[in-house]
Amino acid sequence: MSSSQRLSTRVGKRVADSFNHRKFFEIVGLRAKSSDEVKKVFLVLDADNSGYIEEEELKFVLKGFASNGRDLTDKETKEFLRAADKDGDGKIGIDEFAALVKE
Repeated sequence: MSSSQRLSTRVGKRVADSFNHRKFFEIVGLRAKSSDEVKKVFLVLDADNSGYIEEEELKFVLKGFASNGRDLTDKETKEFLRAADKDGDGKIGIDEFAALVKE
């Protein structure tokens, strides 16, 4: 099994309500990436190109890393958003995302 297949399996087969953003960023190797690389990931996750990752986009974050990734539950999505949204505007800006990845 290739490393990308192992990653896809680890990302995609998590049980509902088990998502942990710190573990996730570590598993996918995002914590070790440069600031520019993290910002590129943000731009991919910002599906509507608004400059923010909104709650609806956040729900699908696992699918951005593995084709067999599941949707986050509403509870997981809200917890992820709460962890990242430092200014309380209900969405994740690029700087908030970068800070969360490096936590």
